[in-house]
Amino acid sequence: MLSLGSVGVVYGDIGTSPLYAFREALRPVAEGGVTHEEVIGLISLMIWTLTVIVTLKYVLFLLRADNQGEGGTLSLLALLMKTGSRHASLLFVMGIAGAALFLGDAMITPALSVLSAVEGLKLVTPELSDYVVPISVLILVVLFAVQSLGTAAVSKFFGPITAIWFIVMGGIGIYHVQDDLSILAAFNPLHAVLFMFDEGYIGLVVLGAVFLTVTGAEALYADLGHFGRRPIQWAWFCLVFPALTLNYLGQGALVLKHPEAASDPFFLMFPKWALLPAVILATASTIIASQAVITGAFSLTRQAIHLGFLPRMEIFHTSETQTGQIYLPMVNALILFGVMVLVFMFGSSEGLATAYGISVTGAMVVTTVMAFEFLRVRWRWSVLWALSVLLPLLALEFTFLAANLLKIHDGGYVPVIIAGAAMVVMWTWTRGTKILREKTRRIEVPLASFVKSIERKSEHAPVTVNGTAIFLTSDPDFAPAALMHNIKHNHVLHEQNFILTVRTSNTPKVSPAERCVTRKISDRFSCIELHFGFMETQNVSQSLALFRKCGVKFDIMSTSFYLGRRKLVPDAQSGMPRWQDRLYISLANAATDPSDYFRLPTNRVVELGSHVII
Repeated sequence: MLSLGSVGVVYGDIGTSPLYAFREALRPVAEGGVTHEEVIGLISLMIWTLTVIVTLKYVLFLLRADNQGEGGTLSLLALLMKTGSRHASLLFVMGIAGAALFLGDAMITPALSVLSAVEGLKLVTPELSDYVVPISVLILVVLFAVQSLGTAAVSKFFGPITAIWFIVMGGIGIYHVQDDLSILAAFNPLHAVLFMFDEGYIGLVVLGAVFLTVTGAEALYADLGHFGRRPIQWAWFCLVFPALTLNYLGQGALVLKHPEAASDPFFLMFPKWALLPAVILATASTIIASQAVITGAFSLTRQAIHLGFLPRMEIFHTSETQTGQIYLPMVNALILFGVMVLVFMFGSSEGLATAYGISVTGAMVVTTVMAFEFLRVRWRWSVLWALSVLLPLLALEFTFLAANLLKIHDGGYVPVIIAGAAMVVMWTWTRGTKILREKTRRIEVPLASFVKSIERKSEHAPVTVNGTAIFLTSDPDFAPAALMHNIKHNHVLHEQNFILTVRTSNTPKVSPAERCVTRKISDRFSCIELHFGFMETQNVSQSLALFRKCGVKFDIMSTSFYLGRRKLVPDAQSGMPRWQDRLYISLANAATDPSDYFRLPTNRVVELGSHVII
């Protein structure tokens, strides 16, 4: 069942590539008529691109480079950070670059996939041409609206449809292979190599379109936590890879027999009576294709939040059994907005295809470079052995990146701008948080000396009141601002005070036994640390039961949670430019309220504010 679900969610994107990949690859060489050798060379390039990049790199290798079952660029970064690598700064930059490029891909994929399928209506009846964009917009709005139902609900519905899609693609491919059996020569990689040598510059341009065959490969790695490695591998080898290969072979054989079919080889494979059902099935499949990058974007954003690269956002769990299945309303809305802009800006899959590729190839290059460090540090491979394995792959991906960069003036700048904006946001949040931490630390009082002074009996000592106070802080070595303000303004101290810090581990999940760590400072003060994995919801209320197991006794009905609320004021001398100051403050203001994010009992939270100049 997990394999069937993964077919819909994980492979939906790569499964719709046959709609447009071969058509776009033919376009640069079709002006003077396509030769027999060119068709075989193109199909050979596509088959071997699928084999090397998806099968070898992602399905067989990267799915094993998991962080306790979780995948994706940031999961790999967290794994490498645990090793104390000497290249931590470089890995950080590459990690956020890879994440930003993936987010750019998450906006283009839904727009391209849905437009390419709906355009099949033009073959059914040309009168529907004017309705392609409105129908696409309606489908995309409905798709993003159902995200709140969760991955499990979506995959139960999407999985069987996508499985039928792959079976139909493979079946129609087998039917057309007999049009010209010489297409089977494409299994020989020599034809791919000869094509590149013979075509020269045109061959490099064609590579940008050939790369469309592996769109969704990065989402495959990011969605690892939703289904697990084995189900994803079974689905690839038993259904997805054979169906894709057969379909590309069928398209090639069709064009060899009927060169005029080069205008739209996928839909022209179907007889007239089957064209409308094929368009409907293709449209359903492209809707599903978008699911892979959307769920991948949810997973990646949550990882970025917990690793401190993005401000807090609302995260909803949509499954009781699979912790990786989540829904982020803000991310969903942002991606939908970006997709709508792209649909209206380009208006066709042909226009969007030129914009596609740069973000995906860039993310792949980043992942391969990080995989080198993974092999060297985690699997203890020698530098020479790791280079011998990954250098040929890196060379291939750089070639694809160069080919896609040729399209930058035709719309390729769009994913670069999206990724650049995402990188600036992550860099600003990380840098601003570091500056804020350093500034507040200068005026903070060490917790140990504060407790020692407050416990002294004097006439200025605060009044002791019944109950328990829990003060949330990010640094337990210093007295929380909320504690200082409470004593300064209210002149009271509870009989039991806990300094609570929530820690995010570089592991996806933390066992209940390791969740809670306590340290007694005095009779009235204790420090409590709650540890969560970066893929877990940081639910403090749910973890209160663990306090008692740690030997902490309190009554929730007489317990208050104290939070420090900071009002940030920009300062030109803060270390960041004024525009970055304002961006950081905007991000901080947009962040989810801490009491909601940490799932605190809303009727027991007290907030005390302060001004901080950054």
